[in-house]
Parts: sequence; structure tokens; C-alpha cells
Amino acid sequence: MKTATIPPIRIESAFREEIEQSLESGETMAALVEHAVRTEVSRRRDQSEFVRRGLAAIARSEAAADWIPAETVIAKLEAKVAAARERQKKHRA
Repeated sequence: MKTATIPPIRIESAFREEIEQSLESGETMAALVEHAVRTEVSRRRDQSEFVRRGLAAIARSEAAADWIPAETVIAKLEAKVAAARERQKKHRA
């Protein structure tokens, strides 16, 4: 497979020194940059897939009319928090 290069970027010399100091034994700056770029591309792909699945789940819930309104969920959570605070007050007393 033919390889390509990542475009060079300009950085401050202090940052370059910081990068060089963070390199592990035997690691090159090119390897670190490639790893960082691969990791970020993977994170972005995962994030896009997460959003896509979330939107699909919303669409399915709306189509099936089996969703729970946010206000209902928030009210239940607030009630749980209030109950926990009450238990905590009683426990301290």
C-alpha cells in the first residue's frame, strides 16, 4: 500500500520542546503524531456513530409513541435527590 504524509503544522518552539520531552523511550515525534491523529479520528468516528444511533433511537421512540417526556424523567430524578437528601439529614441527626 502506498503511503502519504500528514501536512506539516507550525507550532511554537516551546510546545515542540514539550512534545519532545513527553516522548517515550524509542518513540519518534512522527509516531506520536500519527498515534494522536489516529486516536482523534477514531474518537470522532465513535462520536458520530453515537449521535447517529441516538437520533435513530429518538426516531424509533417517536414513531412507536413509547417515549417518556423529559419533564417526567427530571421530576423522578429530582424526587430521588430530595429523598436522598432527607435520608442524609436523618442520618446526620
